[in-house]
Amino acid sequence: MPATFVVVPQWQGSVSARAMSHADGATAIQGDLPASTTIVVEVPAEAGESLGTGVQRYSTIRRVRELSDAALLRVPDWAITIAGDCGAAVAGAAHAQARSAGDLAVLWLDAHPDLNTPESSPSGGFGGMALRAILGDGPEGLALDESTRVAPGRLVLGGVRAIDDEERRFIDEHGVTLLTVEDLAEPAAVVEALEATGAGRVFVHIDLDVLDPSAIAGLSYPMPFGIGAPELAALVRAVAARFPLAGASIAGFAPSSPEAASDDLPTILRLVAALTSGAAAAGAA
Repeated sequence: MPATFVVVPQWQGSVSARAMSHADGATAIQGDLPASTTIVVEVPAEAGESLGTGVQRYSTIRRVRELSDAALLRVPDWAITIAGDCGAAVAGAAHAQARSAGDLAVLWLDAHPDLNTPESSPSGGFGGMALRAILGDGPEGLALDESTRVAPGRLVLGGVRAIDDEERRFIDEHGVTLLTVEDLAEPAAVVEALEATGAGRVFVHIDLDVLDPSAIAGLSYPMPFGIGAPELAALVRAVAARFPLAGASIAGFAPSSPEAASDDLPTILRLVAALTSGAAAAGAA
């Protein structure tokens, strides 16, 4: 079956000065998606309170999580989450894990590993804790539980170029597979790393800051020396050809204006097409 797009214009997990632009980015992408297979989560306007959790805007982020979980229950097969900030991807990963009966690997393509906890985070932004929440660590209502969390051995990080001390400790302690930008240019290396996890299905997360800033302007945290757009699309196609995708997410689009969004959308839609290429090929077969 074709993917269902779940649009979650959450911005509250970002601590960037352009945080609210993440909502604009998700909405801009929505405009080019098929309405018949798109579900939009209505994100509350208020910023929210931390409520002593160490997560900025926790109350709203938790409410968005509840709304996202409800939306994903309506998805007949697999979902691509069009997120604002990376924190909105966590519900999609839980949905993918539940569909996979635990047989899931996560390919996290991001300039940052997003492996902080509320205790270690220098900012309190949930976007920087999103992957750690997928692994089951984090505050109540945000971290995945025992039935849906993903083991560190099922994780492949790609394109990371900025790692905090706690994130480095966690990666080293758990032997998390870390692929460089140069590795990503070889799709076979990515496929091999995912095969080594032993999983039969994959959840692919793309934070657009994995791309080099020359490829896309609408980034809240542009970092040099990222992967090119054609190379990223090629590796995603290779993964989708080798594994059934149980889910995916695209996050981090923070355009400065509607006009600027239009300039970046072809690159983003190319990645959407790459994610759906395996499903399309299977359907054609």
